[in-house]
Amino acid sequence: MSVLTKKLMTGKDLMDLPDDGHRYELVKGELRTMTPAGRRHGEIAMTLGIMLGNHVRAHRLGTVCAAETGFYLSRDPDTVRAPDVSFVAQERIPAEADVNEYWPIAPDLAVEVVSPSERTAEVLAKVAEYLEAGTRLVWVVYPQTQTIVVYHPSADVRLLSVGDTLEGEDVVPGFACPVAEVFA
Repeated sequence: MSVLTKKLMTGKDLMDLPDDGHRYELVKGELRTMTPAGRRHGEIAMTLGIMLGNHVRAHRLGTVCAAETGFYLSRDPDTVRAPDVSFVAQERIPAEADVNEYWPIAPDLAVEVVSPSERTAEVLAKVAEYLEAGTRLVWVVYPQTQTIVVYHPSADVRLLSVGDTLEGEDVVPGFACPVAEVFA
């Protein structure tokens, strides 16, 4: 009797995939196809990316990346996630890392804009992966309800609505914007 084992992919295998027009993430060595985002999703991610990027650049806090940017969250088996917006603090940017490869670290801030097709369990699994990998702050943005859920490694969770202010706390010092502006 023979036992078949499934060969898991590595982050290197993912990087070497030919461009077929699809986006992928790698979860514990298994390839996941990412459905293209809708217009509203893209607008919200870009709005947050611009606001966050302008603040980070003006204060020389680090770097902000867009959705195509992969981060290793775990190795062997590899998990490579690409948040819709991410931030890495200047002091954590690895000098020796190849800028053409995935980040070898988790982001300090990961932002996920939830698409209508995403299931709650999938979103919560991503949040858990980010936090377990060392991400210090996760923002999950819900366009349909115009709310943002803020997660911390301490298990502190806050729900923000259009009357509240989204803050970078100690992760992105000085960043603050009305939640209403994220959805404007």
